[in-house]
Amino acid sequence: MSEGFTPDPASGYIYMQLADYLEGQVKDGTLEPGTRLLAERDLAAEYGVSLGTARRATEVLRERGIVVTFASTGTFIAREQKR
Repeated sequence: MSEGFTPDPASGYIYMQLADYLEGQVKDGTLEPGTRLLAERDLAAEYGVSLGTARRATEVLRERGIVVTFASTGTFIAREQKR
């Protein structure tokens, strides 16, 4: 899952880079609607970023309508994307 993601501190906020990368994974079909996203702690470990960075990236994806989060269940790729 993490292949292809290389954070570049000189290119802006890493949480935005991660959010953009994950959104790209959704758009190219690598992450399909209904797929459960890794827990934030696991997302951080998988992509080599801090927990705070993973949390903020997930928040950005929620704001964009790319993912939905259900308490005690997890975060999933939204079935319908906001336009």
